[in-house]
Amino acid sequence: MRLVLRIQVALSYPFALLAKLKFYILGVEFGEGLSLLGPPIVSRAPNTKITIGRHVMLCSWSWFTALGVNHPVVLRTLEPGARIKIGDHVGISGGTICAAQSVTIGAYTMFGANVTVTDTDFHPIAAENRRYSNDDVKSAPVVIGHNVFVGTGSIILKGVTIGDNSVVGAHSVVSRDIPCNTIAAGNPCKVLGSLPLSTGVGREA
Repeated sequence: MRLVLRIQVALSYPFALLAKLKFYILGVEFGEGLSLLGPPIVSRAPNTKITIGRHVMLCSWSWFTALGVNHPVVLRTLEPGARIKIGDHVGISGGTICAAQSVTIGAYTMFGANVTVTDTDFHPIAAENRRYSNDDVKSAPVVIGHNVFVGTGSIILKGVTIGDNSVVGAHSVVSRDIPCNTIAAGNPCKVLGSLPLSTGVGREA
């Protein structure tokens, strides 16, 4: 098994180099120790910023994660002034992050496979011409704290803050704030219990 993993890592290395080159071309900022297990999908709208911290892992190939991924990691900024900030030591497997304003992810946070984070509704609520209109599209910043664990398949919607050290259960739909040091799950996601108080790790990011 270890030999197979080593072969898989070796095969991924050229793709990682090409992906980092694409990051440079697109103006994506990233720190030392970035691990790209398969090439992510990245698009950056004009006058926007994508920042990736130190020792971040972005897994886009099912080889490297037990649950597998539905698609590569997707990082997209959508509107001028938008920002995606990923802190140090974050791990994301097949996740999607779309920002029309801002999405911030704290250090040491982990995403299970296929998590979606978006700060926008993409389309207006009003029925008239919804398919083509960009008028009155709602968006609000998303903040995910330090040392958070988000379970596989969860969806985090606009305007949400998730506090440090909290755990979000698999396939949750998070449409409201989650406090620090709690366990939450469901659709809509609700607090189910508390965790022992902790100062956590990763406050440097």
